[in-house]
Amino acid sequence: MNLPQIALVAGTRPNFVKIAPLIRAFERASDRLGYRLIHTGQHSDRDMNTVFFEEFDIPQPDAFLGCQGGSHAEGTGRIMMAMEEELLRHPVDAVLVVGDVNSTLAAALVAKKMQLDLIHVEAGLRSGDRKMPEEINRMATDAITDLFFTTEPAANAALRKEGHPEECIHFVGNVMIDNLFHQAERLASDPARGGRGKAVRDEFGDKPYGVVTLHRPGNVDDPETLAGIVGALQIIARDLPLVFPMHPRTRTRFAAAGLEPGPRILVTPPLSYMEFLALWREAEVVLTDSGGVQEECTALGVRCVTLRDTTERPATLSDGTNMLAGIEPAGIIEATARSRSSPPSSRRPALWDGRAAERTVEAIARHFAGRTGAGS
Repeated sequence: MNLPQIALVAGTRPNFVKIAPLIRAFERASDRLGYRLIHTGQHSDRDMNTVFFEEFDIPQPDAFLGCQGGSHAEGTGRIMMAMEEELLRHPVDAVLVVGDVNSTLAAALVAKKMQLDLIHVEAGLRSGDRKMPEEINRMATDAITDLFFTTEPAANAALRKEGHPEECIHFVGNVMIDNLFHQAERLASDPARGGRGKAVRDEFGDKPYGVVTLHRPGNVDDPETLAGIVGALQIIARDLPLVFPMHPRTRTRFAAAGLEPGPRILVTPPLSYMEFLALWREAEVVLTDSGGVQEECTALGVRCVTLRDTTERPATLSDGTNMLAGIEPAGIIEATARSRSSPPSSRRPALWDGRAAERTVEAIARHFAGRTGAGS
């Protein structure tokens, strides 16, 4: 009998972070499961994409769909058409999607229209803010998912509330943290992997510094909102110099709004995963609107201030180092001061132990173990 074949779908920077430990786990389970890696191309430039294949030792994708650019609807539609063609050429038994980007939703819709099992890793996260495109992607994907793999108990509760059967929900931990621990060990053994991030960090010596990431449309697309956030960062930087690896989207919005970061905010190009890790893991505080950065800061015990009104990762608030600041300048300044005034929390969420991918792949193998004819 042929092994069950699983299509692993990725398309953006955070997808690659989650896919890497899953691939390692699939390789260890190669006697029970096969996989194909499909890259949608949603992010295609080197700084936001290719470098991660090199850093994480991810094999080259079995298929590259080249579906970058366009509006949410255009991008999602292109990915759907290309995914359908790919799955018709190379049939699989299930499609595995990660996270909440447009590639996630597009691949999920195609999988179910083709009557394939759909597996969602990082399922059940909810911010309650339907203005976020990612929230719509999460909700729509979970509405048609067959196997849910969750990172925290709140996600299980959300899925139960939405009526999903208990036997389909698997609390396994966080594959992003698996990858963080794996890469942190590699960086500790070879600090040169930190590249540009290490060089910037070394410039501060023993002096404290903060790190900023900013890319959410709700924060950067409105010139007034962006100007308010930048003004808050400039006030914070009077006391704590900030390093700001700037997302291409944010750089474009800065230029359009005529904004300058200020003398104590060092703007760098996007950093690779290892370069960014070398920079932020020794920061006094990280100010971010990224979901993944909230989780990673919690895992390594680094203070985090989230520049959003809500988070779909409440475990980082209750069992981690994260603090919600909102997007008003006064709130950002006050939250940053509070975060810096006390040691970061030593609590960590349950099962964030580096073995989430192993548990995920084991559950998938069990799911297919009783079937006959899978993969034929």
